[in-house]
Amino acid sequence: MTVADEMVVRPAGGESYEIAVRNHRLLVDQPPSAGGGDAAPTPTELFVAALASCVAFYAGRYLTRHGVARDGLAIQAGFAMAGDRPARVAAISITVTAPAGLPPGRRPGLQAVVEHCTVHNSLARPPEVAITVEVAS
Repeated sequence: MTVADEMVVRPAGGESYEIAVRNHRLLVDQPPSAGGGDAAPTPTELFVAALASCVAFYAGRYLTRHGVARDGLAIQAGFAMAGDRPARVAAISITVTAPAGLPPGRRPGLQAVVEHCTVHNSLARPPEVAITVEVAS
């Protein structure tokens, strides 16, 4: 397997971790109920946010391609955790609010495009995940 993009995650204090992606830094944390300081979203929230923002990107590109301003575009996401084991997200709901200027005939096209964003495709056809544990030297 060839890794196309790499990132590094390191402890940032308490239950917080810094994610280095190219020249960017992101932070994840846990709420106080899980021992964290609530300084950033949880990894699970970031997972759902990745899907919602991917939908937003695809929606925005579709609107631009069809000459519709993005003003008013909003994506709302919610999720529910499974009640059994293993711990996982059981359901995600995404609502795309299209700009008022979207012609009625373009709505089915927008629906089709946002349902095929890269993150959604990756959930529909999950990637192979390999986790290796090494000991620092």
